[in-house]
Amino acid sequence: MSETTAGTSGTTAATDAQRTQGAAQGQGGSLPADGPDSFAVQIADQVESFTVAVAEVAKGDDPDSAVPYLLLQVSQLLLAGGRLGAYEDIVPEERYEPDTGPEPDMDQMREQLAELLAPVDVYSEVFDPYVPRSTPVASRISDDLADIVSNLRHGMAHYREGRVSEALWWWQFSYLTNWGPTASATLRALQSLVAHVRLDTPLAELNGLDTDSDAADDDDLERQAGRVMAAEIATPLGLKQRS
Repeated sequence: MSETTAGTSGTTAATDAQRTQGAAQGQGGSLPADGPDSFAVQIADQVESFTVAVAEVAKGDDPDSAVPYLLLQVSQLLLAGGRLGAYEDIVPEERYEPDTGPEPDMDQMREQLAELLAPVDVYSEVFDPYVPRSTPVASRISDDLADIVSNLRHGMAHYREGRVSEALWWWQFSYLTNWGPTASATLRALQSLVAHVRLDTPLAELNGLDTDSDAADDDDLERQAGRVMAAEIATPLGLKQRS
């Protein structure tokens, strides 16, 4: 069984138990009537499209379009995630996960995205909306995107080796436990950035909010929330700055 690293380690501990439980209960092993390839190819195509698109954005060749383009890509990925989440439990053929080899190093992509999104990279997020009085925590869009890509590539490694049910199981399980919540949070941050520009409501000045700091209350979050420089994303949205 492969040992996953940074982007996928958050789901590793529960995978064996989940696989065993699914097999014991006889859950969901069936795939659509027209065969596994139909459903799997559609999900794999979306996964591949997203990972390629994020890698292209990270190169920084078109920084003015980065935010709206990422908004579109994350939205489309979550459609695939929604299909995986709504589908019955997929049970892989093998009891233990086959080794996929070393996980790809995401540090370069993470750093490129952080540099590209520097004015707006850090945002605040409530980890679980169903936990009463949850305290918002600081997150980074660049970290989120790199972790999502890492999770998706892990499943793609199985898919390319012909282990279709294994790939689908991984994408479904990690959607529910890791990349789904992360992508949802990232989507809210990106949508908020676009909304602030379109509605001409710039954010407050950055004042120390970071992923290493504790967000104590709403007032503190508001003070630290980070001013979006409209010039960064207004041009591709067809907007003009207020004089």
